[in-house]
Amino acid sequence: MIFQQLQVWLDPVERPGPEAMAVDEWLLETAVAPVLRVYQWQGEWATLGYFGDLAPARNSLPGVNWVRRWTGGGVVDHRADWTYSLVAPSGEALAVWRGAESYRQIHEALVAALRDQHCGLRLSAGEAQTGAAMCFDNPVSHDLVASDGRKLAGAGQRRTRHGLLHQGSVALACCGAESLQRSTSLAAGLAASWELRDFQVPQAHISRRVSQRYANPAWTCRR
Repeated sequence: MIFQQLQVWLDPVERPGPEAMAVDEWLLETAVAPVLRVYQWQGEWATLGYFGDLAPARNSLPGVNWVRRWTGGGVVDHRADWTYSLVAPSGEALAVWRGAESYRQIHEALVAALRDQHCGLRLSAGEAQTGAAMCFDNPVSHDLVASDGRKLAGAGQRRTRHGLLHQGSVALACCGAESLQRSTSLAAGLAASWELRDFQVPQAHISRRVSQRYANPAWTCRR
């Protein structure tokens, strides 16, 4: 197990991209225990990683709204995915592990959580890595792939003095009871014990972060 205890937040509010990203950053800054957040999007959104180039991303997915993540990784189309984030505060071992090891450990738990719904899943060894900007066209080491080699899950990470933020996407959309089952299965694979929690989002703080960063063209168009 990665954690002794884990808080699971099934965020009931569908949020536009900038707000969704701001909430993840707020969790990283304030969480005192590990948190798994599962959430949905308001509208049609795609994200690109911190170092991604916006112009080619827009060409690859015309007609969607864009927000730049604080984490790395490629372009992700969130119109038909299952989106989650995992926050490990600085006192947790996961927050100080090397990136490849933390990525592997989290995705091993995700493989176990998804096996009942999708047999044949495994972790990629990176043998089919393409370098493509589109996340799901580029299966890097420790991504989840199907038996036919299709990438089904990837993620980006960011480490700060507050800890680790892991933002993940699974190309197997679900909602309602199925999403609850998937969330709790993942939680059981990540932690010795877990509990469902509700979080009160400080809307004024989130709105400031949205305007200062995630909805600011200077941030979105920085590359």
